[in-house]
Amino acid sequence: MSKAGGDEGGGSSSETAEQPEAKTPAGAALSKLSATTVGPDWTKVSCPCCVSERVEPLVLVKLGEKVHPETKRWLIRVIGAPQKDGGAALLAHPGEEATGDIIVLSAPRCTLLKATEELGLCKTYRNGEMEAFSYNDRDNFKDSDNMEVFLTLAERQYIVKYELDGLRAQRDLRIPGLSDRQTLLHRDNIWQKLGSAGVIVDTLPLHNPDQLKDLSEAWYAGNQLAQPLDSVNGYFGSSVAFYFSFLDFYTWSLLPPAILGLTITYFSGEVQKEMEESLSGSPVTSDDDSGTAVSGHMIQAVFSMLWSTVVMELWKRRSSSLSYRWGTMHLAERFAEPRPGFHGGIGVNPVTGRMEPLFPDWQRDLRMALVSIPVVGLFLGLVILGMLCFYWGEAQVQELHKDWDSLLSQTLLYLPSVLHISYTNVLATVYRTAAKSLTEYENHREESAFENHLTAKVLVFTFFNYFAVLFHIAFFKQDVPLLRKRLASLLIITQLLNQVTEVLIPFLVDRFISAPHRTESEDDPQEDKFRNQSTLPAFPGLFAEYIELLVQFGYLSLFSCVFPLTAVLLLINNLTEIRTDAYKICKLFRKPFSPPAANMRVWQIAFEVLSFVSVVSNCWLLLLSPWLQKLFQEGGWSSTNVLLLAVLVEHVLILVKVVLAVLIPDEPDWVRKKREHIEFTSMQALREQKLHCEGS
Repeated sequence: MSKAGGDEGGGSSSETAEQPEAKTPAGAALSKLSATTVGPDWTKVSCPCCVSERVEPLVLVKLGEKVHPETKRWLIRVIGAPQKDGGAALLAHPGEEATGDIIVLSAPRCTLLKATEELGLCKTYRNGEMEAFSYNDRDNFKDSDNMEVFLTLAERQYIVKYELDGLRAQRDLRIPGLSDRQTLLHRDNIWQKLGSAGVIVDTLPLHNPDQLKDLSEAWYAGNQLAQPLDSVNGYFGSSVAFYFSFLDFYTWSLLPPAILGLTITYFSGEVQKEMEESLSGSPVTSDDDSGTAVSGHMIQAVFSMLWSTVVMELWKRRSSSLSYRWGTMHLAERFAEPRPGFHGGIGVNPVTGRMEPLFPDWQRDLRMALVSIPVVGLFLGLVILGMLCFYWGEAQVQELHKDWDSLLSQTLLYLPSVLHISYTNVLATVYRTAAKSLTEYENHREESAFENHLTAKVLVFTFFNYFAVLFHIAFFKQDVPLLRKRLASLLIITQLLNQVTEVLIPFLVDRFISAPHRTESEDDPQEDKFRNQSTLPAFPGLFAEYIELLVQFGYLSLFSCVFPLTAVLLLINNLTEIRTDAYKICKLFRKPFSPPAANMRVWQIAFEVLSFVSVVSNCWLLLLSPWLQKLFQEGGWSSTNVLLLAVLVEHVLILVKVVLAVLIPDEPDWVRKKREHIEFTSMQALREQKLHCEGS
């Protein structure tokens, strides 16, 4: 962004800050905020093509209670200043009172179009095809003169945040109304500095009540099964839309394993016997020794391994199609500005030549080695401690059941699992907070590096926290009945806990605590309606939602052969999860900013890794089958031969998965051709631009 490179020839933001300001009428009617005729309270645009009769309120900035009016006026000037002068080139409105604690923001046409090119978004060209947007060729793109059609609401709001996050001081600068200790240094991130100084309390995108009502009716309020994904993308952005698209795709993909699991459970007497033993905790005698259960388990295991591969490959194809449709398949890979939380000594970036904060890699590596890794290890130790307590409790209730042999003691058999599951969920919540703090401390320059390191920390802990006990029971204790009981407990209790903590508790808090203070009527000033949105809790993000789906996927692909009803329980849960998640994001939280996304990013890799681990897990679980062990004994197989057979079968199945992955292309042929065409036209445009610069 040009505003971030003020040292390259732009004007001084201190000069901008010290220039005389035009007095703003203090008691202006706030109807001017409601996308009506432009009044004197909105900052002016210098570009003639950006002049519009309507200004759409996009983002609300909430200021601290003790912010001086001169600080607010200075901030509005910086926000509205041209990018070449160190500003954000946005439109700002001071609210009903010039001395109030809010600023409402919008964006002019040129700012939106330039950011569209910087982000690498694709839009519909005049020939009807999707092309990478170019500002110099803007007049040839359809609807480029109407921003409410050309860009989605989520894109317009994210661009406002993108411009605010890119504000950097072009020279040392004292902020009017603040002490000298709050001086902005050259290349400081202005928005982050104002946040740490208490000037800016919050920045949130504003809901559009009419669009939200229409989306709610089409999404979760009716009886429809299909999700309005294009509307979700338009209102909440592609990051949110990709999550709900995957949730929808994954939920309906559970139908085949659910039908298979019900069939195996119904027709297999041995499986019914095992299920009854797991529920009662006592051996059940049966005359059925036909071996049907073993073949059922084997079918379930092989099906789970192949199903996980096919599902992920088909999802890649769907993901690429959605990415093309939503214009995010060509997102710009460039040397971006440092993320707002990045800090360090000011110096010249050896790659870009820009003045910016610099932080040595060796210091970051040292922080990870001496702080992050030990803290992660400490939490993994707490996982092991919880596992040991679970085993101790399991042994105690088993002894109690042997002595009492009553309905009460049979019920107590599940108490250790319930307590341990609750412990792991609480520990996971605490760890996510710790992981975010650790990643902030590591001080990564790029937002992508920050997200990748944070996700890696959480994935390592999640795999250990949720699956360590199951792997230990399966491969060290070799106690299949206990594994089956534990898995059933996890599927039921974890899903109930998730629904309570994610939906019920936020709903009750909103209904009985927050909502009474947020009452509004049609005649209320627009400012009060905006303030009400800021009283909602911040959206916690999709991290926990993806973790939940990843754990589900792990239960199904890794261990479903010992509990065939796994897919059935997951399908029932997810059919309600779609609607509860939609209700939650629409009603219980603030509208989140959503950066453009081309896919699920690192989460897709995590699902594929679990898919490959499922081969090893299912092969070795089948070796614990009593029928197979009896067969090997009768055949005189040695333990070495059994081990070699298991390894051989495992490698054959891995080969089959690899062949399937190769045979199913990651993107449809038509999407591949479109992508290559976009890349070709982008290279042509870049070549022409270079020749034009050389000629001039």
